[in-house]
Amino acid sequence: MTSKIIYTGDLRCSAEHLQSGTMIESDAPTDNHGKGERFSPTDLCATSLAECALTTIAILGKDKNINIDGAYCNLQKIMKGDPRRIGEIVCNFVFPDSYSDEEKEFIEETAHNCPVAKSLHPDLVQTMVFIYQ
Repeated sequence: MTSKIIYTGDLRCSAEHLQSGTMIESDAPTDNHGKGERFSPTDLCATSLAECALTTIAILGKDKNINIDGAYCNLQKIMKGDPRRIGEIVCNFVFPDSYSDEEKEFIEETAHNCPVAKSLHPDLVQTMVFIYQ
């Protein structure tokens, strides 16, 4: 088992990661009857894309001596209706270091092919922008 999720009432859930015991709480968004006081389930889905991309780049980049410490992503989740779903995830990745063209190609290809990117439905638009400072 990976996690245990409990509906705690008032449109909120609490999830425990069973291996570590860490907790995540979610709340329905304000545009869907919630208070918006926590990440919504769709926020967590969108956030997982950026976290997976950064983590995968870091893991695979070790063998290439590519360090992305301090890199971050400003993320926007765009919802669609009928049926209600995530329509687009916009990831603006910022890397605080300079990289060669070959390293940039590796970073971008790795982000586009991380496990979460490959697990999302093909109708969900994944827009990834890479900014190198």
